[in-house]
Amino acid sequence: MKKLLFYSILIFWTILFVYPFLWMLSATVRPEAEIGNFGIIPSEITLDSYFKVFEKIPITRAFFNSVFVASCITFGVIVISSMIGYALARLKFKGRNLIFAILLFTMTLPFQITLIPQYILMVKFHWTESYLALIIPYLINAFAIILFRQHFLTIPQDLIDAARMDGCSDFRILFRIFYPLSVPAIITVAIITFMTSWNEVLWPLIVIHQRELMTMPQLVTIFVVGGQAESLMGVKLAAATLLALPIIIAYSIFQRYFIASLATSGLKG
Repeated sequence: MKKLLFYSILIFWTILFVYPFLWMLSATVRPEAEIGNFGIIPSEITLDSYFKVFEKIPITRAFFNSVFVASCITFGVIVISSMIGYALARLKFKGRNLIFAILLFTMTLPFQITLIPQYILMVKFHWTESYLALIIPYLINAFAIILFRQHFLTIPQDLIDAARMDGCSDFRILFRIFYPLSVPAIITVAIITFMTSWNEVLWPLIVIHQRELMTMPQLVTIFVVGGQAESLMGVKLAAATLLALPIIIAYSIFQRYFIASLATSGLKG
């Protein structure tokens, strides 16, 4: 009876959590007149909402823009953050603890504080209306640095000592020894960074105004809020579904590495 009650509660909350997503998917493939229905099984399946999205906005170009920007940011964050995390975890130098404390402090600051200074820098560098304005400001990630530092502290010092006896430099130790042992942490950083950069809307709205350079979240936001959707709920939900689909697929593929990293990277302590 205890197991039956326990699983009944789990099933109930699962249905309560999953239902809005299933309803959204169902609403995108049903006629506009039926979207207000409570059920999730459509009487007729149609892809008109998706066709209208592709007709009204260049969402394919925006998709590739988002993939390019998010991939560049993710790769840059992994390389740069791992190097900084390695230095803070394994190299001894003056001010190491102070730098780590400053990194922790920056995580408490709201992004609105740095928004205007960052925009002024982009204007001074003439980077507005370019991919550089979307990529460069996000290459330093305090959370990724701290996660790599905590994970690298769990790697035995004996491996580093043996590598140094073989003549390995710090870069070779990091990329040839630490990286293979840090796959869960790397994938965790990659997933979180990719999701964060993919979903970013406010900063692209500020620095990008040319439609051919817009990212997918930016274009979908302008499409839904700006009136191009013409109050068609099915079209709006179809655009939102296309926006969320890549993140859902990526997380579904790499979720086991993500969970493994949370259990072993030191975030729990």
